[in-house]
Amino acid sequence: MSASISTIRSGIDGLDTLLNGGFVRGRMYLVQGEPGTGKTLLGMHFLEAGLDEGETVLCIHGEESQEEIVSNGLAVGIDVRDAEFLDLGPESDFFTQDEAYDLVHPSDLEQEQYTRDIHDAIKEIDPTRVVLDPITQLRYVESSGYQFRKRMLAFMRFLKQRDITVVATAPTSYDEKSDAEVRSLSDGIIELTRGIDGRRITPAKHRALGQMEGEHGLEIRQHGIEVYPDVVPVHEETTFDPTPLRSGVDELDDLLEGGFEQRTVTFISGPSGVGKTTVGTQFVTRAVEEGMTCAAYLFEESIETYCHRTKSIGFPIGDMRESGDLTIEQVEPLTLSSEEFAHRVIEQVETEGTDVVFIDGIDGYTISVQGEESELIRKLHGLTRYLKNEGVTVIFTNEISEITGISTATSPNISYLADNLMFMSYVEMDGRLRKVIGVLKKRTGGFEHSLREFEITDDGLRVGDPLSGLHGVLQGNPRMSDIRDLAQDE
Repeated sequence: MSASISTIRSGIDGLDTLLNGGFVRGRMYLVQGEPGTGKTLLGMHFLEAGLDEGETVLCIHGEESQEEIVSNGLAVGIDVRDAEFLDLGPESDFFTQDEAYDLVHPSDLEQEQYTRDIHDAIKEIDPTRVVLDPITQLRYVESSGYQFRKRMLAFMRFLKQRDITVVATAPTSYDEKSDAEVRSLSDGIIELTRGIDGRRITPAKHRALGQMEGEHGLEIRQHGIEVYPDVVPVHEETTFDPTPLRSGVDELDDLLEGGFEQRTVTFISGPSGVGKTTVGTQFVTRAVEEGMTCAAYLFEESIETYCHRTKSIGFPIGDMRESGDLTIEQVEPLTLSSEEFAHRVIEQVETEGTDVVFIDGIDGYTISVQGEESELIRKLHGLTRYLKNEGVTVIFTNEISEITGISTATSPNISYLADNLMFMSYVEMDGRLRKVIGVLKKRTGGFEHSLREFEITDDGLRVGDPLSGLHGVLQGNPRMSDIRDLAQDE
């Protein structure tokens, strides 16, 4: 960073990350968005951050009253009661003789006097931060676009001379020509949107420091605006140590020739009810037994159901949670952006030293997390790359539509994420369904190219010997040359 460039906090940690450190002191930033996207709240965060630093801050407003702005901020934990306020609304008390700043008389509004007296008020208040909400109120008192641009240039020069940092708000495309002029004059542009993908924030411009490109997650919660930058993993050259993560079931580990290697991404695929979550939990349980810390994220069932079900087949989930070795989080549908989910996982890994992350399952993720499926998968790729760089082992469950047979091992467009692919399926033999398990891919080691029958019992997962003489399982049409080769029923 140049020695002449000084940054100040925006009041929103995630936004400071997007702007590579925060706002540049003495610059003007334009925040654009439709009504309800959070423009004014962002400005209030900016003012509150200044108050926290002991600065004098000013809110110039024209659409909402001071009382409304303060009340709306307090409702989400933002306190700007100590800020200075300059009300430019046509019915404000500010335009009367009774106020300290008698800018103009309602009966004799002239453009020159209007802007000149704003300058005089700013000189009197001497703020370090100014929010202009909205900037369109300055356009309305100018006779032409040319005059507006001229006035804006003079105003910005005046503010920069006083080293004042300005956040101005504007609706999206309020006036095409004026919009283009304000965007051109602004040192930074922050765009806020809200749609089927939830709330989004895009830093479109940031002179001097640059910005993180693209859309990022934004939520308005009980403590105001929260921004979640996209996870962009950095490619790191690391030495791969093929240490196996075993399941603790000898026959299953034999199928994997020792287990899945740690620091890899594993997909456990299969139809509904076949036992994917159980197999994933088997690996998690064994990891805890070996002294690792794990986190499970449930997209398709509640924590209560998961704990009850796994306990009934012998997994000590309650004990692992109580000891702190296993954290379980249930993700409610459509409450998180992909970026917020990623940051929750990353925070868990960084604060708790998590070794294994279990995400159950991919279909639930794409349904529950806001966004288009293809974009969500891209975001998931960034998360898995980050976790692998941090030495974390990742296990996903993935539901496929076929009850018997496997035409594809994973949901569309996600197989490239997997280092390991384990599949589970039903086979119909002698008029009843049986379950088989196999491995299609293991990048870092060998595996059995055979199937094993398995079942889930009250004592946990039971896996049989390799099957021989069984053909056509992947096509959904199993045929046996010798029925005795099938693992015997208990």
